[in-house]
Amino acid sequence: MPIYEFRCLKCNEVFEILMVTTKDGVEMKCPHCGAEDLERVLSTSSYAMGFSKGESRGPKVESRECASGTCTTWNIPGHSKN
Repeated sequence: MPIYEFRCLKCNEVFEILMVTTKDGVEMKCPHCGAEDLERVLSTSSYAMGFSKGESRGPKVESRECASGTCTTWNIPGHSKN
């Protein structure tokens, strides 16, 4: 049952709509002003990762000098394509 966030293009209100099934008819209106002109908002998310014994539990930060000043790379633990 995903929850989607929308922004009303008329009043700028951000709200959520729970989609129980695709067969259910969901009223796609702003609960604040009743407008139907909406855009989908990218929701924030969180993640959890499992770790082996002795592994670091957080991201590793690497800073270095680059042409525009200081550049930072965040290496997040987990599987990679390499």
